[in-house]
Amino acid sequence: MEGRIVYFDTPGPHNTEETLQIARRRAEELGIRTVVVATTVGATAARCAEVFEGYRVVAVTHVHGFRGPDTQEFTEEHRRAVEGRGGVVLTATHAFTGIGGAMRKKFNMHLLGDIIASTLRIFGQGMKVVCEIVLMAADAGLVRTDEPVIAIAGTGRGADTAVVLKPVNTNDFFDMKVQEILCKPHF
Repeated sequence: MEGRIVYFDTPGPHNTEETLQIARRRAEELGIRTVVVATTVGATAARCAEVFEGYRVVAVTHVHGFRGPDTQEFTEEHRRAVEGRGGVVLTATHAFTGIGGAMRKKFNMHLLGDIIASTLRIFGQGMKVVCEIVLMAADAGLVRTDEPVIAIAGTGRGADTAVVLKPVNTNDFFDMKVQEILCKPHF
């Protein structure tokens, strides 16, 4: 079997539109109807919901309080845009951080989630994030674990990474399969 991977010259949000189009084409080819997308303020999720109209779009935000106590970066305007197109917004504890983040802050110690995240980042920030958001979506019951999804994330803002991935719940993390890399930055 042969496939095509697009490598972007530089990471970042300027790759968002092409990433979404690449992902849409592959979803159509494979008959995949579920897309999981990482989003911070919501612009990427809102655009994804447009591009994937008629698909199940799960937008995964930063956890509430990520940037500071009692704050949520995902805007209400973008929430309305995603949900208005039938998408779902998930805000939940980050799969690789969880309580380990508190241990890192308080005791300056790195736990298993940090090691997994750092290992995945050798393939790029987006590769770490696509794995994490699909775990979160599976744990919330928003994606099935018996059918592949398209997962989209980026480096900082926007989208520059897309994969076909078979979801698992967090407690089955090592059974997760990245089936295809559709695009990512070339570092």
